[in-house]
Amino acid sequence: MTVSNPPTPAAPAPAGEVLLEVTDLKVHFPIKRGVVVDRTVGHVFAVDGVDLAIRRGETYGLVGESGCGKSTLGRAILRLNEPTGGQVVFDGTDVARLKGEQLRKSRRRMQMIFQDPMSSLDPRQPVESILLEGMHAHGLDRDKEATARRLRELLAAVGLPESSLRKYPHEFSGGQRQRIGIARALAVEPDLIVADEPVSALDVSVQAQVVNLLEQLQQELGLTYLVIAHDLAVVRHISDRIGVMYLGALVEETGSQELYENPLHPYTRALLSAIPVPDPVIEDSREQILLAGDLPSPANPPSGCRFHTRCPWRQATLCDTDRPQLREIGGGHRVACHYAEDVRDGLIQPHKVEPELVEAASVNPDAAAPDVGSVTEIL
Repeated sequence: MTVSNPPTPAAPAPAGEVLLEVTDLKVHFPIKRGVVVDRTVGHVFAVDGVDLAIRRGETYGLVGESGCGKSTLGRAILRLNEPTGGQVVFDGTDVARLKGEQLRKSRRRMQMIFQDPMSSLDPRQPVESILLEGMHAHGLDRDKEATARRLRELLAAVGLPESSLRKYPHEFSGGQRQRIGIARALAVEPDLIVADEPVSALDVSVQAQVVNLLEQLQQELGLTYLVIAHDLAVVRHISDRIGVMYLGALVEETGSQELYENPLHPYTRALLSAIPVPDPVIEDSREQILLAGDLPSPANPPSGCRFHTRCPWRQATLCDTDRPQLREIGGGHRVACHYAEDVRDGLIQPHKVEPELVEAASVNPDAAAPDVGSVTEIL
């Protein structure tokens, strides 16, 4: 993918300008079983104790394997999935405690760009109706002339002609549909946009256009982004800071350049080693980490460090018994690993990991072969 040269990064926002702060956020989905009366036989721990803060005007990238809970976290921040516990403080207000009209009004300032641009747009509505829906819900379409001007501005901002207003979603390409999704999010003048895999369903050439568009809109409108993705190249290009998620929790968080140059958590090292390098000499000589075994079930996560079943640096003490907390190593670099410094300094050497397969019975302890869907479907 080819992208334009990134703009000169803005100065970091002062510590007091935190727009979104998430504290110990949890989203647990109950596993139900029964014929006449449903009973809860377990829970899927999709998000289990996440702490993060996003400053006003920055882009925070969230990466991890499929099924780690990234999308669930983004939806829980917007209350599209109800949090089981924790706080979501947006501009001084705990969104997790809002109800009714207060919650509806707060959503004007927090919008989402969904992963699949086709399924997220109503195929029975023209673009004009799609863009007007949110404006009407928040009383932003009272002046007919001003509303028409606003619609033209939205389309111009995302690079679509005015004639698009009369067309339906199926008449556009994938990249154009994603631009309509971005225009819909911008229609209510939000402060925060959660972009859930905004380019994963697009061709590589179109991905670059959408990524550059998001950066341009951020500069012009002062937007704050939470970008959820699994494409590490996209995240590196667009993000100011990056959080790495594994099985419902953050395992590492730091600035974009620092993460790629100095990864401290073993899981982050494994992710980065999977990025191919076009130079065959470097590719053959660099560290490559292949994770053994399956991703553990979020319905029955391992004790202690949740990565210890697949970790090449696993130690006999602490890893199996004590869950590491996300702690700061220095310079805003946070990592959830008991032995991060020893791994960094080469005091602990990687070893072979025996793969551990996830059995079906571990998902539902009350049944041998439960039908609860795959990890990705659940999350």
